[in-house]
Amino acid sequence: MKEKILPFRQIEWWVVTFLFVSIILSNVMKSNDFYFSGREGVVYFAKLFIPLIFLASFYFVHMKLIPIFQRDKKLFKLIIYSCLIVFVSFFIVGAFSMGARFSNDFMMPFYFNTLAIYAGYLAIIYIINQILLSKNEIDFRFYNALRFLLIYLFVVIFLLQFQKIAEEFITIIFVIIIPSIIGLVMYNFFLIYGLRNQGRKGESIAFYVLLISIIAGAFISLAIAKNKPEFLVVGVIILLCIVAILFPLSNFFFRKYDNYLGQLNTLTVKVDQGTANLSFLRSQINPHFLFNALNTLYGTALQEQADRTAEGIQKLGDMMRFMLHENNQDQIPVEREKEYLVNYIDLQNLRIKEHENVEIIFNRTEDGCTGMIAPMLLIPFVENAFKHGISLQKKSWIKISLRCLEGSVHLDVNNSIHRSNDEDPEKKASGIGLENVKQRLNLLYPNDYELMIRENEIEYFVHLSVKL
Repeated sequence: MKEKILPFRQIEWWVVTFLFVSIILSNVMKSNDFYFSGREGVVYFAKLFIPLIFLASFYFVHMKLIPIFQRDKKLFKLIIYSCLIVFVSFFIVGAFSMGARFSNDFMMPFYFNTLAIYAGYLAIIYIINQILLSKNEIDFRFYNALRFLLIYLFVVIFLLQFQKIAEEFITIIFVIIIPSIIGLVMYNFFLIYGLRNQGRKGESIAFYVLLISIIAGAFISLAIAKNKPEFLVVGVIILLCIVAILFPLSNFFFRKYDNYLGQLNTLTVKVDQGTANLSFLRSQINPHFLFNALNTLYGTALQEQADRTAEGIQKLGDMMRFMLHENNQDQIPVEREKEYLVNYIDLQNLRIKEHENVEIIFNRTEDGCTGMIAPMLLIPFVENAFKHGISLQKKSWIKISLRCLEGSVHLDVNNSIHRSNDEDPEKKASGIGLENVKQRLNLLYPNDYELMIRENEIEYFVHLSVKL
């Protein structure tokens, strides 16, 4: 309630619907002895259909025309349709009102009073929105409470001028009983249930006893002042309803609300833990790739001098810039991920291209890849292929295919397997990369990726598809 505006258009609709349905039901129950003939029948149907006409008119204006105007900003359309609704409802209500003799004036003051009340409510809401919602920072608790208060006040004003159609006890319900129930529930939540949950049972009991004493004292005083013992009976009934029904029922919903908040906090903690795990996994990736690249440069420097080493350093610089500036982002362009992959494979080719028994095939989409992807999702599978698929003494191969389609990226890696240790520095690299990327895929793309891994004694195959 502090961080956002409540859906007041829906709230207003449900309040008005409850109000008019209550009026209609009360008229039905009170008029069940009518035989639907003569003036009594006209009055009966007038008390049913006039509230229905008002409710339908409110629905079309408040729930249809005004939202359409706020979306399209077509004032002329709003005026035309509003006038049409007023014209039709005016003649229908006027016919029933004159027939039931609710008014001898066809202009029906109560009809136009109702329009004035609704127009006044909209005007006040507009002014409040202009004043309060124009601020950069706003505590919406005050705004929401003010809107609820205005809804209540205008409902009371409407009922006071709708007396000929609404039964008196409907006014009593909305003006006295419902606010009293809300007040008792809030009293219970803050001063009885709330204090008890905080471990302040003594204060909770004191406020409970204070409330019972005030209500009992009020009805005892009325019975004495009016000399009517029936006030005592009414007081006992009200106290029983509060103690046996209202408070236990409200406590039940308060506990449900607390359980909901507990579940929400648990989910928040899990999300925070997932974010922390993701950050930790990313922190594992950077040194892993850095050491692999440095090992590659070390092997190149032993085999040859300046030209190849300079080229390797350039590739490494591009990779390190990628890791420093883009690896910590949530999403990066797929093209940048592809460039990093190309640099890595080129760097590996520098150190093994002189070995005739090693075959490296890299097929990739020549056109630029579009879309966004989480960084460092593709390279671990390629790195794993170079780690386990290359032997400098035995026949080896790595076949890589990278395809970028609209809305997805697909990587296929097929490599030979050489599990024995030799002089290749890749064999000594840490193996956290592959497990790392599996966890990241589960966190970031739980239902939007496909990963298939197959292997036998001589080769290893990986297929990865990610929906962007």
